[in-house]
Amino acid sequence: METQTRSLLDQLPPERRAEVEERVETLLSELTLEQKVGQLNQLNADFATGTAVGDMDVEQGVLDGDVGSVLNVADLEEARAFQELAVEESDHGIPLVLALDVIHGHRTIFPIPLGEAASWNPEMAELSARVAATEAAASGVHWTFAPSVDVSRDARWGRVMEAAGEDPYLSAEISRARVRGFQGEDLAADDTVLACAKHYVGYGASEAGREYNTVDLSETALREVHLPPFEACLEAGVGSVMNAFSLYDRVPASSNEELVRELLRGELGFDDLVVSDWNSFGELLEHGVAGDLRDAARACIEAGSDVDMVSGAYATELVDLVEDGVVDESLVDRAVRRLLTVKGALGLFEDPYRYFDEERRSRRLLTDDHREAARDVARESQVLLKNEGGLLPLDDGGDVALVGGLADSATDMLGAWRAEGDPDDVTTLRATLADRVEGLTYVEGCDRDGAVSDEQLEAAVETVASADAAVVAVGERYSQSGEAASRAHVDLPGDQRALLEALVETGTPVAAVLFNGRPLAIDWAAERVPAILEAWFPGVEAGPAIADVLLGECDPSGRLPMSFPVTEGQIPVYYNRLRTGRPAEDADLTEPPSDPGEKYLSRYLDVPNEPLYAFGHGESYTTFAYTDVSLDAATMTADETLSVDVTVENTGDRAGTEVVQVYLRDPVGSRARPVRELVRFENVDLDAGASATVSFDLTAADLAFWTADDEYAAEPGEFEVQVGHAADDIAAVETFELVE
Repeated sequence: METQTRSLLDQLPPERRAEVEERVETLLSELTLEQKVGQLNQLNADFATGTAVGDMDVEQGVLDGDVGSVLNVADLEEARAFQELAVEESDHGIPLVLALDVIHGHRTIFPIPLGEAASWNPEMAELSARVAATEAAASGVHWTFAPSVDVSRDARWGRVMEAAGEDPYLSAEISRARVRGFQGEDLAADDTVLACAKHYVGYGASEAGREYNTVDLSETALREVHLPPFEACLEAGVGSVMNAFSLYDRVPASSNEELVRELLRGELGFDDLVVSDWNSFGELLEHGVAGDLRDAARACIEAGSDVDMVSGAYATELVDLVEDGVVDESLVDRAVRRLLTVKGALGLFEDPYRYFDEERRSRRLLTDDHREAARDVARESQVLLKNEGGLLPLDDGGDVALVGGLADSATDMLGAWRAEGDPDDVTTLRATLADRVEGLTYVEGCDRDGAVSDEQLEAAVETVASADAAVVAVGERYSQSGEAASRAHVDLPGDQRALLEALVETGTPVAAVLFNGRPLAIDWAAERVPAILEAWFPGVEAGPAIADVLLGECDPSGRLPMSFPVTEGQIPVYYNRLRTGRPAEDADLTEPPSDPGEKYLSRYLDVPNEPLYAFGHGESYTTFAYTDVSLDAATMTADETLSVDVTVENTGDRAGTEVVQVYLRDPVGSRARPVRELVRFENVDLDAGASATVSFDLTAADLAFWTADDEYAAEPGEFEVQVGHAADDIAAVETFELVE
């Protein structure tokens, strides 16, 4: 599978490209070895996003020309001060690049990335990144360490909130859109920022879902599961890539020549910036593959990694390595050239202060348009997991009890990685429903951490018992997901299940609203609570967006980007699994096995194999049917296109959105193939009773996989096209043959 990588230079008009290249080469010829190494040194200004790595005098480092980029600068005034030191007082006068983790909004906070992916709408992801870039650039930020494109099937890993879920194709489409949103059409514009695809590569497969843990991947898994989102980012023109903390084939990603120099730079053709994660060069010592920082610096520069984030390995060792003849200076020149090219593409040579305009900042942060965009994205990100008896939408004229500390917790609505997000900007669910539901009564019921006192429980039961319906906010605190927030048990924290049990026992219909950064194991709630709405951490417009869905002002159109387990004992659980030699698909897994024919299968004795809610699942306030699925041919060759036509009908009594999902199955291959793989999807808006025909074109590239010959190829044979509402809800299957 050939990746059409677009470099930063390729994206510049010819005249400007020539100017940047000339400026870069001139600077390289003028810099001393010490100054070149200084360009590759990145220091931290304020709050730390990792373990401490020693004292860092950032101001002195900038003044001495020993720093090329700075992350985590607190405010616009400090950013300008650093830039003035670099441009006006250092010997070389080269501007700094200032970086910040702008993950799902800068001041206007959007739903967490996993939630945005639940929209199954790349336009929403691009919109979110576009707003974030506009605000970040107005705040003096040049470079964001986003998007995170880690594919993960383990809900225990806290960083699943930061990416797009378990599927490589959906992740690729969402990641591609985020790069477009961040970088726009011109990086030198005052409303764009340099994007960074991370964490390269396979970090989402951290063993046991434990942060910073090791990874052990086959090359097939690397190629087919973890690499596609990075390839999509390269095709979108992403200007930087961040190394993962983890290993590949027992070599850390930062120093892995096979991953960086051979695959990323050689095979995929990426010649822009590669930056370490926080101190990942220094962590080579902990991995046991380097005896000291000198060994680490040598290994990383030789592998093709450019910028050293805070470890000091390059700053302290690289000059001596070159002067001792261990490292060729051309490797340093190549890395510095990439960083200087970034500075040229950002327009910093022409105007190093172009991002420091207080008046522009005041005009661009948290505007009405930005809040409206955040509300739109939050509306589309919600997933209706179940709606027994049509409990939702609620009657806004009835007596409604609202329960749960999270319903009134502004800080939790922002989620982790909130950049400059401020809880004071948040409109909570309690605040919104108080305005829009005349008969609303709020009781806390439980603290935001899930603790329930006897007094809280008594008040909640009394209030719910006298209401027509109850909305109960349950889930995680924002700090219970994100980086360094792995959980061995992914059920509802604290006593929240007990609270739900008591409220359901009142007989009042209960709708649960989930706030969380990962799939949760909620088997009891799935069985006993009539309605469940997954809201994730929705951002500043949490209340209005959720109320719009609860009250039926919009149809819940989100679909799960990641499967929900029955219990963490099933993890990893995901839809595009491989078949085993003893599949249990046809066995009765609802009871313990009664005969050898059902026992000696790939199954559990105590729970089903299947997830609680599968990838792609999501209900609506209306119903949809696929009245016709057809292929335009029974065979295709490698240079032909196969058209799949799907007619979708809204068979309900209100407007809604269906996400048509197209999966592919290759029954026989030179390597074992998944039971199905997502290859296309489309959101279809339909009025009640209306229908529409959607067409999808498939090519041989969609049939290709990493074959036993160690190449991407489509092997001739029979294929299945599966069209459905979710990975576990396939409505139609058609077959065709790929012929030579």
